[in-house]
Amino acid sequence: MTKALFDISNRLALITGSSRGLGNALARGLASQGTRVILHGRDLDRVKEEACNIAQETGASVEAVSFDVTDAQATQQAVEALIDQFGVPDILVNNAGLQRRAPFNEYATQDWDALIATNLSSLFYVSRALTPAMSKRGSGKVINIGSVQSKLARETIAPYSATKGGVVLLTQGMAADLARFNIQVNCISPGYFKTEMNTALWQDPSFNQWVEKRTPAQRWGHFDELVGTLVYLCSDASSFVSGQNIFVDGGMTSVV
Repeated sequence: MTKALFDISNRLALITGSSRGLGNALARGLASQGTRVILHGRDLDRVKEEACNIAQETGASVEAVSFDVTDAQATQQAVEALIDQFGVPDILVNNAGLQRRAPFNEYATQDWDALIATNLSSLFYVSRALTPAMSKRGSGKVINIGSVQSKLARETIAPYSATKGGVVLLTQGMAADLARFNIQVNCISPGYFKTEMNTALWQDPSFNQWVEKRTPAQRWGHFDELVGTLVYLCSDASSFVSGQNIFVDGGMTSVV
């Protein structure tokens, strides 16, 4: 019975920003559980290449789509098209994200706008386009990807923290509106993982030392350590869990 609760085989999942980095690892994790995966990214050739790689490695069905998640109209049209082609996804993972660093009083307007569009507005656009079909069916799982930076601020990333804080509260609001349709909406907030987006950080010896000292686990996270939490939130085991923000951070947010 317990095993059946966590079974997500043959479910259909759309993961935004999944052609590389953390999103790609999450897609691979779902595919390894037999989930049918729809990869997404802006570079269609790269998305197709990764779809082939994951399909070969896992034996799962993997499709490739490309659209601009920061464009509301393009997103609406693309989601409608993929529903027509593949069916209504059972799972939506809103992972697309961007980071740009600068001191707050030097932060460029165009960088602020880009972060809001990619980290927050895209989540709203994709979810708004997909959840009506989930609602009509009477089931769905939405997992938004947050960050420890939704709770812990650092120099040069105030706008990023603001967007991830917005993700957490949008998650709660979505949960409040969508629970009546048997749609659970939750957030996973990773700690420090060695992604392409933060390459400059993990290649910096002093920052590595800071992460290891600041994190009770005394190390960076491994991608596969996010998969278990994702599988749980995608499965029937979390059918009465909604509006939650789960930190996967080695204990970082637990200490001062």
